[in-house]
Amino acid sequence: MAKRIQAPLARDAMAYVLAGGRGSRLLELTDRRAKPAVYFGGMSRIVDFALSNAINSGIRRIGVATQYKAHSLIRHMNRAWNFMRPERNESFDILPASQRISEQMWYEGTADAVYQNIDIIQSNAPKYMVILAGDHIYKMDYELMLQQHVNSGADVTVGCLVVPRMEATGFGVMAVDKNATITEFVEKPADPPGIPGDPDHALASMGIYVFETEFLFEQLRRDAATPGSKRDFGGDIIPYIVKHGKAVAHRFTDSCIRAAEQIEEYWRDVGTLDAYFEANLDLTDTVPKLNMYDRDWPIWTDQIIAAPAKFVHDEDGRRGHAISSLISQDCIVSGAVATRSLLFTGVKMGSFSSVNEGVILPYCNIGRGARLTRVIIDSGVRIPEGMVVGEDPEVDAKRFRRSENGVCLITRDMIERLKA
Repeated sequence: MAKRIQAPLARDAMAYVLAGGRGSRLLELTDRRAKPAVYFGGMSRIVDFALSNAINSGIRRIGVATQYKAHSLIRHMNRAWNFMRPERNESFDILPASQRISEQMWYEGTADAVYQNIDIIQSNAPKYMVILAGDHIYKMDYELMLQQHVNSGADVTVGCLVVPRMEATGFGVMAVDKNATITEFVEKPADPPGIPGDPDHALASMGIYVFETEFLFEQLRRDAATPGSKRDFGGDIIPYIVKHGKAVAHRFTDSCIRAAEQIEEYWRDVGTLDAYFEANLDLTDTVPKLNMYDRDWPIWTDQIIAAPAKFVHDEDGRRGHAISSLISQDCIVSGAVATRSLLFTGVKMGSFSSVNEGVILPYCNIGRGARLTRVIIDSGVRIPEGMVVGEDPEVDAKRFRRSENGVCLITRDMIERLKA
């Protein structure tokens, strides 16, 4: 990680998190919640990563725009993020789509979700705006991105990842010159432009942007008055600035928080069941690429008051234990075994049951003798005694949602249908 310059630009910044998306590729996992509210890592929600990065970077004014099925997301933020104090010039505003501009208009795009709340942003009087996507897993020091923005004289600075060129077709992609000035910005190109001197790789947008506040307001007002605009940062605002101003790329490698110096930077879009499953299981590695134990850069979340995890019974075939797994508070592993799995808060495993490569969300109950392999179990599900999942693909596909990589998502509705 680059060394910080001791200039507290973050104190003059406001982080604005775009957390309104459904995340439809997560299928039934987002039937009742927005993607940023989806559980991750044993204790957290996805949105906690962007918010924690802001707090750890020194930003003390935060706004979060919500839209799709926002109740669980708003409830989580009220519980977990209510420690900001106005008397210390701190603020935390939850900004649901509320038809503030027109009784017919919700948020029409990412840029519109900021435009509709210009007056609230003005009341916080930030000099800089850090626009963030609320649905990615990563650790990043935004202060270093702010430093580059000011030092380069950019109108906008765009956070970017270096990815294999043909893997960039699902991103906004930047062409840059030798000074990191963006010369072209295209959304989801079939033939992404390569990096100068490294034609096999491309620069993909992270959905992170830094602006001076007044300049951002000018662009949002101009865009709102432009017929045919999609009111989107990646589709409209950034391409316009690339053509008419100065846009600069900021590489994630320059500001990422690494688990250890020798480990590669970690950023994941957990937008599919397989990606979500693998990112959670990444945490079970002996030396995980994402360090959730780092006290210097913690992931803040709702601190539930609950009992410690408990393992009971010590007989052959009925021994409560876990191997290469994360077991959260209030879990009881009763004569059962969890292998390379995450048990979120309040999971109960009955005797003789087993979970191998499982992501078990809060307050699930796994019945006696159940055998579960490569599963995601939504919160509150009760797995019947003796149920077997992950051993017969055809049976699994008839009962549950089975991904391309053979991961089964199990929800309460799916279990109820089996009972009918």
